[in-house]
Amino acid sequence: MPAHFTRYDKKDILLLTHLRKYETKLGEIVLSDSTNDFEKAIAETSAKYIILGIPEDIGVKANLGKGGADSAWFPFLDSFLNIQSNDFLSGENIFIAGHFDFTNAAKLINVNAATDEEKIAAYRSYVTKIDDAVEELVKIITQNKKIPVIIGGGHNNAYPAIKGAAKGLYKAELLQLAQINSINLDAHMDFRPIEGRHSGNAFRYADENGYLNKYCVIGVHENYLQQNVWIDIVNNPFIDFISYEDIFIHQKRNFMEAIAHATAFTGDNFTGIELDLDSVENTLSSASTPSGITSLNARQYLNLAAISSNVAYVHICEGATKTDKGEADNSTGKLISYLVSDFVKAHSRVK
Repeated sequence: MPAHFTRYDKKDILLLTHLRKYETKLGEIVLSDSTNDFEKAIAETSAKYIILGIPEDIGVKANLGKGGADSAWFPFLDSFLNIQSNDFLSGENIFIAGHFDFTNAAKLINVNAATDEEKIAAYRSYVTKIDDAVEELVKIITQNKKIPVIIGGGHNNAYPAIKGAAKGLYKAELLQLAQINSINLDAHMDFRPIEGRHSGNAFRYADENGYLNKYCVIGVHENYLQQNVWIDIVNNPFIDFISYEDIFIHQKRNFMEAIAHATAFTGDNFTGIELDLDSVENTLSSASTPSGITSLNARQYLNLAAISSNVAYVHICEGATKTDKGEADNSTGKLISYLVSDFVKAHSRVK
């Protein structure tokens, strides 16, 4: 069992499921751990999709961002377990694993760090521990040929997702380079320099440490593309992006064509599917935007990526239902529920 991970059993699931006469909710059907051996449960479950939560905002705060990415997991779960089980999505192919809990570490940092600089250093140091825990679980899931669906937390968790999936899908005894690809629907490249781990440099770490092969970002905002990052990626044949402006302002290609380009670019390998909710217009997140893609666009992205990619994992991150600035929006969990159900429906139909 990975460190700091709380596994769920059927009783935990049903406590969050609002039963109603003449209806069957997803929570009544989804699978969960019924043993004392978590790794065995993952290996033996008939479910293809293993859903897990990372309700943390340590990585976001390590990137000088606004806290709140720890708040989306439970509202998502409450919404997701209470959608209808029907012929469109019945739930037998879904396993609810549990969630990571790093709240004690966050509290200790806030109590013991005397200055903002000390807090940032402590956050960045602790993100490496989060990396280790998340990597271990993703590796367990992928080596058993299941797909992790990772919800919540900062985009820092892309690095352990990529690393864990690469190790799980390509075992060392095969003598094959452990690399996968990634596509990312995001307003930012998250390719900042190596300066200590945080939510803004997950893909840089994955690239520098040899776990990321090809990387394509859809919807990058030109206003938030750092010049030093631009210089680093512009001549790199393994990194590509299509800006928000090229899609929606200059109309060089439409949104669906942009997704098709990204899935074709990464189509030669297992691919992690990333969706940063700060790309979705007026969605509460660590870096909310008044100018972004719509929730419909986000749903289309996960649908087409599920159909067109050899999926290694799915990661939906940065969303919040409340922030440390006092903002609140309870609809974020429901939006994530739509996104997860869209992915599972599309992927299960074609795979």
